Amino acid sequence: MNTLDLSKLALSNKIAEHIAQQIISGELKPGEKLIEHTYAEEYGTSRAPVREAIFLLTLEGLVERIPRKGAVVKGYSETEIYDLLEIRISLETLAMKRMAEYGVDPKRIADMEHILQEMQDEKNIGNYTRLNHAFHMCIIEMSKSDVIKNLYARLEFPLLRIQSVSFANEGNIEKSVAEHAIIVDLLKSGKISEAAEILYKHNHDVIASIQKRLKKSAQSDGTGP
Repeated sequence: MNTLDLSKLALSNKIAEHIAQQIISGELKPGEKLIEHTYAEEYGTSRAPVREAIFLLTLEGLVERIPRKGAVVKGYSETEIYDLLEIRISLETLAMKRMAEYGVDPKRIADMEHILQEMQDEKNIGNYTRLNHAFHMCIIEMSKSDVIKNLYARLEFPLLRIQSVSFANEGNIEKSVAEHAIIVDLLKSGKISEAAEILYKHNHDVIASIQKRLKKSAQSDGTGP
């Protein structure tokens, strides 16, 4: 009977995490081809773990395979971007509704405060985007709903890629930190409905920021009005 080679699996996950970070940070652009032998040489391995890593990233929605071209960084249409962000808003709104029913979890609030401290000092867009996602995951966890948590988890990598676009806009990281601090203070005070209102506006501002970024990009490419 064949046995699972955990060493190869761990290496595949490590390579996948590395490529994901390159995509989320913008180092790898949408449509850019992933060269298997480059990563194989970098990690001193065969191409098999690299292929496994790329397969994992296709499952996460960061990479897609195109006939006669191979594996490339997945791009998202404007409609797909807005759909993903609207779904995120719906899930987080529902999580806040469940939180109002069950109450806040002091441990999760403490986690949010710790993450917020790291966010205040983080200037790297990719790292900040991951911290931001971890903060919002604390809200999702407080829903105590496996359905909400599982659905939200499936959005993780696409959201990380998309939100990094928003945080690239000047002033957005500072705005994000300030609003997250308000949300924590309101939740600590038991003002869940007020926190939900701030969160809802905060999430819609992300959409507006990305719309602005995409419009600017289209104009610089000569494809916009």
